[in-house]
Amino acid sequence: MSDLAPAPVRCRFAPAPSGSLHVGNVRSALFSWLFARHQGGTFVLRLEDTDASRVTEEAVKGVLEDLRWLGIDWDEGPYRQSERLDIYREKADQLLADGSAYRCFCTKEELDARSKAARERGEAPGYDGHCRDLTEEQVEAYDAEGRSAVVRFRMPDREWLVEDIVKGEVRFAAGQLRDFVLMRSDGSPVFLLAVAVDDMLMGITHVVRGDDLLASAPRNAAVVEALGGTPPRYAHVPQVLGPDRQPLSKRHGSTSVESFREQGFLPEALVNYLALLGWSPGGDREILSRDELVSAFDLGRVSSNPAAFDTEKLTWMNTHYVQALDDDELAARCLHFLTEEGLMPDPASLRAAMPLVRERMKTLAEAPELLRFLFTDDVELTEKAQGLVAKAPDGYLGRVADVLDAVEPWDADSIQAVLDALADVEGLSRTKAFQPVRAAVTGSNVSPPLPQSLALLGKERTVARVRVVAAGAA
Repeated sequence: MSDLAPAPVRCRFAPAPSGSLHVGNVRSALFSWLFARHQGGTFVLRLEDTDASRVTEEAVKGVLEDLRWLGIDWDEGPYRQSERLDIYREKADQLLADGSAYRCFCTKEELDARSKAARERGEAPGYDGHCRDLTEEQVEAYDAEGRSAVVRFRMPDREWLVEDIVKGEVRFAAGQLRDFVLMRSDGSPVFLLAVAVDDMLMGITHVVRGDDLLASAPRNAAVVEALGGTPPRYAHVPQVLGPDRQPLSKRHGSTSVESFREQGFLPEALVNYLALLGWSPGGDREILSRDELVSAFDLGRVSSNPAAFDTEKLTWMNTHYVQALDDDELAARCLHFLTEEGLMPDPASLRAAMPLVRERMKTLAEAPELLRFLFTDDVELTEKAQGLVAKAPDGYLGRVADVLDAVEPWDADSIQAVLDALADVEGLSRTKAFQPVRAAVTGSNVSPPLPQSLALLGKERTVARVRVVAAGAA
């Protein structure tokens, strides 16, 4: 038995920054981050940005912003593969020198033709090893023709076993995995080289990623071993599905982190929801803080079955987190959505409004509709609001303006008392009495509780709005 202590846990997240992060990718990042934090290990951020045709600096910035917003922090990085090209070329040369790789001169047309012939013979497609054992004379002849060459890895012809933390033992039969390209003819690395080199040099011990990459695990491991390293342990998590049980994609609506942020979801709600998407801490608890998630997380409890993304469940969870914020924090988080709509609330009034809207908000993006009437006098009645005004008794809103103008002190209790008294005189239920007033003051048929809303708005603004609408209805 070895007396050596196990290596410290080192996990990584390695997105290709070609757009805003997809929630499926983020779940893999979250699981990796939670595992690293639970184990007291290191979390590394690495950007797979070698494809200049897809990667933009704006996308790189977006990835960093999305992770910071979610609270997924990193201990090292962000490393950028585009800045490590010399390292990959050096390792490719090492593999060529020791015979673990070779130059392949096959053209695309030749590869396609041989692949087609193999299919016609009923054989499995894949590289047929044409350049695997070229003589020096053959190599010299190809060079003399001016043929370009890729660097191809010589995959050992043996069974490969991936002891996956989520999937269990996954076996790949001898001959199932063909030789594959490491470096393109222009000298740029492909994923299978860069990821193996980086995982080895960065000492990555555990890789959490989508199960669509499971087939690359033995290839990654083979390259690491050929370079003299120890492959990481893998945890391939199932894909996130949409309501139709198909892999979540844009056809299910926007599924990016940026989109959920713009819709007013809280980061702690999204993190909580994604953590429970295919993992369970045991028991029936569903609301867990970040610290509780870190404390409970175990890769061994990640399900090997796909999980479906349920926006309604996320919305329910988000509502819980919105209602749990104190007034100052909720006001601060609503401010962005209000200013995006051109509203400039004063801090005191915004904070005072939070108890009125807290129970009515599922997402922060609903704040402008609920609070617009407080922070602008440019209030236009919606069609439904106009209908409520039209149904009011003749002269009713004028009488409302008169009784409100006489209210002292101007507070919610006094306002409700005079409106209830007028409703009794008019023979109206509270609902029918309040609806046209709400419409006149807020421009909508939906608002926070009316007396409290009017108290915040102030007597002068309230009475003025009711008189304007009353005059228009006369």
